[in-house]
Amino acid sequence: MSRSPVAALGVGAGWRPAIADEILAQARTGMRFSEVVAENVSPKRLPASLVAAREAGLTVVPHGVTLGLAGAQCPAPDRVARLGELAVALGAPLVSEHVAFVRGGEAPAGTDPLHADVLEAGHLVPAARTADSLAVLVDNVRATQARLPVPLAVENIAATLAWPETTMDEPEFLTALTEATGCFFLLDVANLHATSTALGGDPREQLERMPLDHVAYIHVAGGFTDSEGVYWDTHAHDMTDDVLDLLAHVVEMLGPAGPPVLLERDSDVDPEVVRSELMRVRRAVDSARVPT
Repeated sequence: MSRSPVAALGVGAGWRPAIADEILAQARTGMRFSEVVAENVSPKRLPASLVAAREAGLTVVPHGVTLGLAGAQCPAPDRVARLGELAVALGAPLVSEHVAFVRGGEAPAGTDPLHADVLEAGHLVPAARTADSLAVLVDNVRATQARLPVPLAVENIAATLAWPETTMDEPEFLTALTEATGCFFLLDVANLHATSTALGGDPREQLERMPLDHVAYIHVAGGFTDSEGVYWDTHAHDMTDDVLDLLAHVVEMLGPAGPPVLLERDSDVDPEVVRSELMRVRRAVDSARVPT
């Protein structure tokens, strides 16, 4: 098993401006792990509360959303450089991004992207899980790793579509990627649950075939199930029991000294809501880590 750079840091919550004071208070009372959306802060002007939380002992991982690792083009050097600069500014032991593409084309440095030959998807789009797509992804991840000052962890996304060319399922695809590149894996159990409800498959069976020996940390978030039975990973609702059960299952599999778990919340971000959801995550984790 690859040793996670953030192993055994417990349960944390993602830093957001609306709960900056809450994150700082939690850091001062024992929370040791958090994450910040890399595109939302500047490495040259870190928010004062985030700096204070770091000084209180909080480990903060930059989490990117715009590299487009699965795109046809290698991620732009300036995007990778900024992610690396943020890791250095935060003293982060790793950075993370998604196994997804987000745009077609890339505006040259200094070019107005609105007038360049670039099409932005506006969200995380799944890769076609084929040998050719995997080869491109491996090349992009290797190139990104070479430019970063810290290790990279890649995350499974919530997919509501599968390309007709697909020849591998997600566990096979992600295992091949981590083995070829040596990168870490950011396991999002809510995303796995969402993909399974949309595209079919048993999330527990798929979970057990994921590259668990490469897990750096785990994401969990809230969402809801619509009238057709499809789960939507909104990051704006309370966590469902199905997602918490999946979290407990993987925590039990990875053992008492396993990787940390991070709660994501992007809308309806209120200190009381986050405190309540953190308590639910901690209960699920603690119950799964009790020795039998």
